[in-house]
Amino acid sequence: MMDNLRTAANSVVIKIIFGIIIVSFILTGVSGYLIGGSDSYAAKVNGQEISRGQFENAVAGERNRMQQQLGEQFSELASNENYMKTMRQQVLDRLIDEALLDQYARHLGLGISDEQVKNAIFATKAFQNNGTFDNTRYNALVNQMGMTPDQYAQALRNQMVSQQLINAIAGTDFMLKGETDELANLVAQQRVVREATIDVNALAAKQTVTDQEITSYYEQNKNSFMAPEQFRVSYIKLDAANMQQDVSDADIQSYYDQHQDQFTQPQRNRYSVIQTKTEDEAKAVLEALNKGADFAQLAKEKSSDIISARNGGDMGWLEASTTPDELKNAGLKEKGQLSGVIKSSVGFLVARLDDVEPAKVKPLAEVRDELAAKVKQEKGLDAFYALQQKVSEAASNDNVSLTGAEQAAGVKAVETGWFGRNNLPEELNFKPVADAIFNGGLVGENGTPGSNSDIITVDGDRAFVIRVSEHKPEAVKPLAEVKAQVTDIVKHSKAQQQAKLDADKLLAALKTGKGDEALKAAGLSFAEAKTLSRTGQDPLSQAAFTLPLPAKDKPSYGVANDMQGNVVLLALDEVKAGTMPEAQKKAMVQGITQNNAQIAFEALMSNLRKEAKIKTGSIVDPQQ
Repeated sequence: MMDNLRTAANSVVIKIIFGIIIVSFILTGVSGYLIGGSDSYAAKVNGQEISRGQFENAVAGERNRMQQQLGEQFSELASNENYMKTMRQQVLDRLIDEALLDQYARHLGLGISDEQVKNAIFATKAFQNNGTFDNTRYNALVNQMGMTPDQYAQALRNQMVSQQLINAIAGTDFMLKGETDELANLVAQQRVVREATIDVNALAAKQTVTDQEITSYYEQNKNSFMAPEQFRVSYIKLDAANMQQDVSDADIQSYYDQHQDQFTQPQRNRYSVIQTKTEDEAKAVLEALNKGADFAQLAKEKSSDIISARNGGDMGWLEASTTPDELKNAGLKEKGQLSGVIKSSVGFLVARLDDVEPAKVKPLAEVRDELAAKVKQEKGLDAFYALQQKVSEAASNDNVSLTGAEQAAGVKAVETGWFGRNNLPEELNFKPVADAIFNGGLVGENGTPGSNSDIITVDGDRAFVIRVSEHKPEAVKPLAEVKAQVTDIVKHSKAQQQAKLDADKLLAALKTGKGDEALKAAGLSFAEAKTLSRTGQDPLSQAAFTLPLPAKDKPSYGVANDMQGNVVLLALDEVKAGTMPEAQKKAMVQGITQNNAQIAFEALMSNLRKEAKIKTGSIVDPQQ
């Protein structure tokens, strides 16, 4: 079937443009067909084998996806063995789920026709050139994936079958209009409440605590009073920016002589083309040109490439790297020379070599400033690397201090204050430096200084030598140090308990009609009424919508905590019906139905896994 796929109209100009651009294509979701079987397997699902090759290919695809998404951050994650194990397991689980879906779809008799597969391929943008399916491009990309066109088509067919099953599940949930309106009214409902707040902080200030209560709380909650690991370090910093060297004319001339390829503009050719759909049309064009017809006029009249036709066939200046093979192989050497009829992937061409610009070397005067800066930088880096070596040797030879390294570097070491893992000094805030400090290799016994670090290079132009001056391991802070903090916590806890007891008593009084007197005695009163919506995220709004509906002229009451931790008495006076705009109502229904569909799909996958015979291989861990 795939042999019947053919390209539509194309442009030679577009072909040149795409020849300059590096095109990448990532295929996802078609596991099971990328790589054939092997001597071992990742899993067997009801007897269907997921090969080791398929699994490793899927892992590589996931790594590439994560790398593109996270950039340098993924490199850090990839160095974590547990993270990579988890990722590999997730990939295997996904392959197993795909196999289960495929098997279930076949059980239901679901299928995809050849025409549907063909249309899906034609619609894939990665296979298109200027909005039109390109068979050459299609074959090239499929080959890059290590597949034949038929293998790709089969993989796509299976993916589409699985998607058909998913859509059948995910697209069936619905809500009746009556249900929608009722739910919308409920969601849009508003409640009018009054609040009376018991200030917990004010109560805490009146509390008294004993030494026994303080000690008891401290002993039971020691892990809450940990002093983090602390370091003090001395360091020497080397910076290439501070090591710029003088540059002579001889230095510049020497660099220019040795790197002339960097300043050479390659040969450029200028072509004009006339593109036709048939060979006979091209032959007629060539005959007319040989009889003296104007090339530019003929291109405007006859060329099927509308882009180049506008310019009389002119393709502009092309270097060898951007010249199509058809033009390279046309044998055009002399200005004005015409080609014969050229068969190409876009039809038929007649080309003319309009001009040749030989390769030329830019004169030294033109690039001198650029070279001076480059040579200065390189000499500075050479001096920087030489100094690194010198300082490294000194730090290694005198490993009980940084004195030798200071002398070699010609600078004094900097001494930091105490810091932990979360507040590394800005000057040292580089991952390689942090790793050297915190991995324990520079710490001696009982927190004493250990060895000097080796040279730690950062960003290619800075380097450090580190020495841990002093180290304090993580430890529980003594009670004397945190007594004031513990005291406040205990007081606040006792105040919370008292506030809750007081609120419960007041709530009982309110429900029996004696609330006014009780509130007055407690020095409290309800504030002005305010209207709360169900969408409010604060604790009081959420609590208000849990209260029972008020009777006529009789509020309902409840107790809650506000965001400051105070205890609040709530009086619900009125429930108002709300309205919801149609657009918001539609979005709400869509969210609910999608969620229900997700639940249904997860239930299906759970049942399929329970009923399946799944045997996994021993290859989840990365290969050694």
